[in-house]
Amino acid sequence: MNWRPRLVALDIDGTLTAVGSNDISPAVKAAITRATEHGAVVVLCTGRSLVGIGAVAPQLPASYALCSNGAVWWDPALDEVTKRVTFEPGPTVKTLQALLPGAVFAVEQTGVGNLSLGEFLPGDLWGVTTQVTFEEMAAVPTSRLVMRWRDHTPAELAFAVRELELPGIEWSVDHTEAWLTAVPPDVSKGSALDELVARLGIDASDALAIGDGSNDVEMLKWAGLGVAMGQAPAHVQAVADEVAPTVLEDGTAQVLNRFFPG
Repeated sequence: MNWRPRLVALDIDGTLTAVGSNDISPAVKAAITRATEHGAVVVLCTGRSLVGIGAVAPQLPASYALCSNGAVWWDPALDEVTKRVTFEPGPTVKTLQALLPGAVFAVEQTGVGNLSLGEFLPGDLWGVTTQVTFEEMAAVPTSRLVMRWRDHTPAELAFAVRELELPGIEWSVDHTEAWLTAVPPDVSKGSALDELVARLGIDASDALAIGDGSNDVEMLKWAGLGVAMGQAPAHVQAVADEVAPTVLEDGTAQVLNRFFPG
């Protein structure tokens, strides 16, 4: 009854903002600010690239940002990347090209934008996008590879990759778009948070995590209290300790207000 999290890990899209938006409601901003005033460490944990959080992070008093599903760490106070893990994207792109005809790919250039193989939809990618050949893309180690299967639904993508094996990476599919994200092996929001709290001297049992997507599953399972958003798919809600109201109902604020009242 007296438990209060020492660390609050927050997904962005579908948790702090509507998917694809940079707008955070006043209620959510106020709740996060109160958490920091009570001494909690706030960590943004997102599948977005470092460039992708540029319009969100300045709105919040976050102490750390784990971007690209934990492959890129950014310290807002220092305004610098403190850790970056990469992988070779070529084999993954080649496998997905064979399985998903018409798919387009982009690899992250941290802090800059993306190298793109094929045309994405407007608003899909953050930062500067440079069109490249497969050979050029395969030659650049990256922290994050994204794939959109143009003209297909999320359900069609989920079915197509149901038995897919992609060695040497961690990957997840989105539940709102026909979109796949790949990051280096053994990297997830959960593993990154586990490493971060070890450095901070905080136990996972003292952490609250809130998220709504497949890439949040490891984070929700890791935290002392894992909370899925109300619009999260069933398999995400199933691993959470509890389910909050939806992002449109300021579910994150409602959860935080229980522990950090005004």
